Amino acid sequence: MAEKASIETITNLSRRGFLATAAGAGLGRLAIAQSTPARPAIVQTDFSTLPAYGNGTIPAGIRSRQIANVNGMTVHILEAGYETPGRPAVLLLHGFPELAYSWRKVMPSLAAAGYHVIAPDQRGYGRTIGWDDSYDADQDPFRIFNMTRDAIGLIYALGHRSVAMVVGHDAGAPVASWSALIRPDIFRSITIMSSPFEGAPSLPFDTANGAPLPRPAVTDDELDAELAKLNPPRKYYQNYQRTRGANDDMLHAPQGLHAFFRAYYFYKSADYKGNNPHPLKARTAEEMAQIPTYYVMEKDKGMAATVAPFMPPADYIANCKWLTEGEVDVYANEYGRTGFTGALQGYRVRRGSDPRSIAEMHTFSGRTIDVPSQYVAGKSDWGVYQTPGAVDKMRNTACTHMVGFHLLDGAGHWVQQEQPELVSALLVQFLRDYAKP
Repeated sequence: MAEKASIETITNLSRRGFLATAAGAGLGRLAIAQSTPARPAIVQTDFSTLPAYGNGTIPAGIRSRQIANVNGMTVHILEAGYETPGRPAVLLLHGFPELAYSWRKVMPSLAAAGYHVIAPDQRGYGRTIGWDDSYDADQDPFRIFNMTRDAIGLIYALGHRSVAMVVGHDAGAPVASWSALIRPDIFRSITIMSSPFEGAPSLPFDTANGAPLPRPAVTDDELDAELAKLNPPRKYYQNYQRTRGANDDMLHAPQGLHAFFRAYYFYKSADYKGNNPHPLKARTAEEMAQIPTYYVMEKDKGMAATVAPFMPPADYIANCKWLTEGEVDVYANEYGRTGFTGALQGYRVRRGSDPRSIAEMHTFSGRTIDVPSQYVAGKSDWGVYQTPGAVDKMRNTACTHMVGFHLLDGAGHWVQQEQPELVSALLVQFLRDYAKP
């Protein structure tokens, strides 16, 4: 295909793979010496060598293609409703550890409602290329404002000046939320899924006239120090996700990558009956310890060991309709090829208390999301409450035109995959009621 032929083919060796290859050739010392400081490991891929995206599990009417020259990357997208020019656009931003593929079940309904539906593999994920996959990569490209530029660049490249709705799930939710806050002229409505948006961080106000300085929020490091004192000792998953070893722990899970994904997705779904989320009183170790170990982990375990005991039985797997074995294979195959490092960069700079990211966000202190908004999550999703107070801030201050708050029965964290019909109906109705012509 012409679009594939236009993409430069470069062997994709990670820094770890380069060192291993050099060592095998008797060049270990030279390779190590030359790898300090770490070289950029810009991901490039010869798409002609890869199987079709989705391995035959993508619904009819959805196509996969690469869009070149998007904020320095070639972005892989799934799209539906592309056959008719001039349709308004809907942009779907996935979370972790997910892909554009995670939207496959809601895209046909949105296309049938008259929209051009666009779901990219975000920076650091899947078949989007042109980003640095080393742990020591420059973090600036993964910060929230550049991810917003990724979204704008993609929809412009596809011939749209705006989108009727942006939807963000999990790690895609802050990207969607900041996009709607910063550029309401482009992102004309928003659906936030799973990860509530607390709003722009505030700056001290009126302190010259005696107003007290606000109390600083508890940092993830401070929370971890208190969690470590519990019996058994615990730790916060986002701090784990930021560590150098998190990629290898998941990528080389002793149970195998397919089994890792199966257990991880089951453990955070409504099918695991231990998920009974509720609001927490405060961000203290004692309160946070009520959350299952996929968010508040045991201190001495990585994520592979954390989810291993929650591998569902064979009869469940054989009868799981919302995530078949073939669909698990898509995630395992894509992450097996790319690793997790690029996807994990977001935990280092878009969440938590990274000083540089917070400083950038202070530019918009006091600004709110004023376009029509709604929130959708599973009733069994601890993502709703893992940050105490976030839901109230989203509903009362961060979003000034929130018209819907939906917690769906029969869904955990993977709401658009567990209950695609309900999610599709909510998205289509929201567009009909609130999307501007």
